[in-house]
Amino acid sequence: MLRLIIVLTGIFFFQSFGFSQDEYFLTLRYDKVNLRQGPSREYPVKIFYKKKFLPVLVQDQSDNFRKIRDHENNTGWIHISQLSKKKAAIVIDDDLIMFKNPTVYSKPIVLLKKGKLSKIIRCKVDWCKAEADNYKGWVKKESLWGLL
Repeated sequence: MLRLIIVLTGIFFFQSFGFSQDEYFLTLRYDKVNLRQGPSREYPVKIFYKKKFLPVLVQDQSDNFRKIRDHENNTGWIHISQLSKKKAAIVIDDDLIMFKNPTVYSKPIVLLKKGKLSKIIRCKVDWCKAEADNYKGWVKKESLWGLL
C-alpha cells in the first residue's frame, strides 16, 4: 500500500510540474504552414512558414494543435496535420563541411552555410548522412538542429 502511494505521488508530482512530456522534433509537412498565436484556427497567424521539412521543436499540445519553437526561437501553435516525422535539420554553425565518409579525414564535398536546410538520411553516434542541394555526405551531428 505504501508503495502504491509513493508511485501515485510521484506521477502527480511530475505531471503537475510539466515533466510528463518531453520536447521532441517534427518537421513542416507543406511549403505553406501557418504559425498561430493560440491553439485554434480562430487565433491570428503570427508567421507564414514557406519551407517544407523545416524542423520545429514541439513543446506542448492542446487538442489537435502543437505549441512549437523554431530555430530562431519563434513560438506559436500549428495544427498537427501540418507536421511530419520526416527527418531534417538546419545547420547551426557558420560553415559546416560535408564529407564523403563519417570522418574529418575523408574527402570534403561541399561547404554548408549557417541556416541551410538538410534532409537527414541516417545518423550514427557523432555523424549524420544528409542531403542538401543535390549533395549527399556526412556532417557532424553537433552542428545540426532538428529531427535527426
